[in-house]
Amino acid sequence: MNEDAESTDPGDGPLESTALPSGDALEHVQEGLIAWYEADHREYPWRETDDPYEILVSEVMSQQTQLDRVVDAWDAFLERWPTTEALAAADRSAVVGFWSSHSLGYNNRAKYLHEAATQIEDEFDGAFPETPTGLQELMGVGPYTANAVASFAFNTGDAVVDTNVKRVCYRAFDVPDHDAAFETAANRLMPEGRSRVWNNAIMELGAVACTQRPRCDEAGCPWREHCSAYATGDFSAPDVPTQSTFEGSRRQFRGRIVRALREYDELPLDTLGPRIRVDYTPDGEHGREWLGGLLSDLADDGLVELDESEGETVARLRA
Repeated sequence: MNEDAESTDPGDGPLESTALPSGDALEHVQEGLIAWYEADHREYPWRETDDPYEILVSEVMSQQTQLDRVVDAWDAFLERWPTTEALAAADRSAVVGFWSSHSLGYNNRAKYLHEAATQIEDEFDGAFPETPTGLQELMGVGPYTANAVASFAFNTGDAVVDTNVKRVCYRAFDVPDHDAAFETAANRLMPEGRSRVWNNAIMELGAVACTQRPRCDEAGCPWREHCSAYATGDFSAPDVPTQSTFEGSRRQFRGRIVRALREYDELPLDTLGPRIRVDYTPDGEHGREWLGGLLSDLADDGLVELDESEGETVARLRA
């Protein structure tokens, strides 16, 4: 990579890559990628729909979960709540319970999805906004998710810029390692009015060909003749933030609490504690206060009820 590609500070050098194609070369790059994607790509059910609700559910689910694991959860969720109307009418605790039982990450995402469905019904007369800006009015929908839904449901989005897209742009066209540079490059590469197919295609390229260990020839990457990394053999990648580990996290222990209460119906704190953590001691670092905080979060999510019985706190799953 050139020196610009190694810069992460706007003051260190230019944010625009001089290797981005233009004119006929850009058209060739665009047509090549779309043809490659349309000839063969991983099949996911949300790629076969333009229903904004179904796409929103897939986007929220996939934020912390591998796509292959999302498929079953997505199907089950939509079978239970097939429309925003059905989801808005559901008890929030049931939605959070579904989320937790399918290990879909932070339960807040389930609460936000439920709230967004309520907004669609109450504030938007059952119809989704069709632009990234409008979609950000929905609870829990940030710029990335709003743009993805606009792209895949309405074909009105900008270029999606995720980790895969950054890696592709960095390697192929020496785009500097800076968010603004990636956004500019991704939007220049995308053909106007084709955000649906383009964003699917470039993310697919990063996921199956331009991986951490690149599979250029094996995957038949359509950009090999244009790619700086392929020409030089330098397949370094931009720095990306690492996700916090699940092992030992509050999320892990919340899941253990739910599973224990499913098995035993109800448990006092000092009986529940050792079942979720072997080093539980009532007055220790991971004792009643720590466990009470986890249970309070679960109660706020509508999953758990807490009762005082003879001076002892008892936890049970909410019916």
